[in-house]
Amino acid sequence: MVAYRLPDTPDMPIVPAPAQRDWLDRATLRHTYRCLPLRVANQNGWWILNNSTFTVRWNGGDATEDLTVRYADEDAPAPAMSHFGHGILTFHIPYLIRTPPGWNLLVRGPANAPKDGAHPLEGLVEADWAVATFTMNWKITRPGADITFAAGEPALMLVPQRRGDLESIRPRSAPLARMPDADDHRAWSRSRIDFAQAFVAGDPSAADGWQRHYMRGTHPAATRAFPDHQRVLRLRGFAEDPAEETADEGSAS
Repeated sequence: MVAYRLPDTPDMPIVPAPAQRDWLDRATLRHTYRCLPLRVANQNGWWILNNSTFTVRWNGGDATEDLTVRYADEDAPAPAMSHFGHGILTFHIPYLIRTPPGWNLLVRGPANAPKDGAHPLEGLVEADWAVATFTMNWKITRPGADITFAAGEPALMLVPQRRGDLESIRPRSAPLARMPDADDHRAWSRSRIDFAQAFVAGDPSAADGWQRHYMRGTHPAATRAFPDHQRVLRLRGFAEDPAEETADEGSAS
């Protein structure tokens, strides 16, 4: 996957999405990081970061001028603007991103990062062939309020998806008794009830308040973890193209 930087555009870095979220770092919420599905989803893509702090206000109208964007630094490049009207904030992205053949690009808001007054809209781009750029759009949901997008805050999240994978799935439903490892589920369910009762009773075995079966990738009675179990995603950052560096050095000389 290559992000081709468009000329004369603001610097909006692309970084692997981190596991942490500011709103979860409060002492009373840090236990949420024990939820492995949430923690891995946090890392499931790349962020493009906002380049400069700005405030957006929407008066509730449908015209483009009914939404205003005010940058803290009036001289900063301004990729965020009112383009479609109806209280939609649009980021013009300074890249044309090309995915490998057969891969789409889901362009969405940052996972598990709620923003009061603004909701991210999603788009699915056939980025393996498209020569047109895409935008990232947020629907402002709180008319009359000042909504701030800080410098360094994620403007969007990029999630590549292999084209056709979802359509190849043949979903169906069936009773639990037909699941090959239904007994393992029943064992988990019993262990969960026993653990909850022990926790309420103050049993020292449940003192830390959580089980770790899914975190470890095991069933309650298993001694070996599922071999493909993932507890962390390690996405690569976008490396500089050596050819581009050489060209820049040559033109500078």
